[in-house]
Amino acid sequence: MSFPTVRMRRLRRTAALRDMLNQVNLQPSSLIYPIFVDENIKKPVHIEAMPGYSKLPIAQVVDEGKQALAQGVKSVLLFGIPAKKDEAGTSAFAEKGVVQKATRELKKAFGEELVVVGDVCLCEYMSHGHCGLVKDGEVLNDQTLNVLGKVAVSQAESGVDIVAPSAMMDGQVGAIREALDDAGFEQVPIMAYSAKYASALYGPFREAAESTPKFGNRRSYQMSYGSPEEALREMELDLNEGADMIMVKPALAYLDIISLAKANFNVPIVAYNVSGEYSMVKASAQNGWIDEKAVIREILTGIKRAGADLIITYFAKDIKSWLNQT
Repeated sequence: MSFPTVRMRRLRRTAALRDMLNQVNLQPSSLIYPIFVDENIKKPVHIEAMPGYSKLPIAQVVDEGKQALAQGVKSVLLFGIPAKKDEAGTSAFAEKGVVQKATRELKKAFGEELVVVGDVCLCEYMSHGHCGLVKDGEVLNDQTLNVLGKVAVSQAESGVDIVAPSAMMDGQVGAIREALDDAGFEQVPIMAYSAKYASALYGPFREAAESTPKFGNRRSYQMSYGSPEEALREMELDLNEGADMIMVKPALAYLDIISLAKANFNVPIVAYNVSGEYSMVKASAQNGWIDEKAVIREILTGIKRAGADLIITYFAKDIKSWLNQT
């Protein structure tokens, strides 16, 4: 019996051949590393729900940026935990706010070498934990837009390279684009959290950022996970309002949405490999059930394969040393 002419295994024989023929390559430079900056602490504080991850004081942010750059990671995403929370989110747009101070330190140390992304939301700064202004138990969309514009401008003034609105208020990208342009920051791009789902995978993040809502939930403004066409509409609206990049969050349960975004829009697609996804892998690895390094290489490559140009991941600093391990 003659063997078929085509033998697929011919091209898999050696590691060098496999690497050479890979169509999707994972590189640290395509990853964004989230950092929690806490105004209330003097030394790192371990996040119980995120093994191996800590909140950092402002004084240690530069060292964290240095470590990221040493591992080939070119960008960090800043989340702030302020000393003061109120019902107006004033710490979010304060000149000496926690993200603003951290950004100035990072830009002073690294200049253009490190891309600093500022998360534009209010949940960490609100006493009630919601992403917008609240009246009589209702999150107010239109009244929140002006505040988000102030946050974006304040971050741009501190040196942020990219603003990333995540509040999921209708019209937030347009309001922020207008505010930035009016303040002379027309060159600052917007990375829009366009398809941000009301996910059960945010729990560890909310512990870290101290942003769990004190009442209700976020389902009235974050997306339901059964509506892929809604995601496309959200993305199109954000692009029409001036977004330069669009994001899908979370990543693993929404690979189809990432693929839809890539197929429909000719802009950079960002995927957020969120805290719950991180913690599931960490917990399984700690129990000896999986090979953490191999699983993360596979997961992040899968997210890239789905269409993500950039991936926000808490594993970003580890990837360089893990890439060549088998």
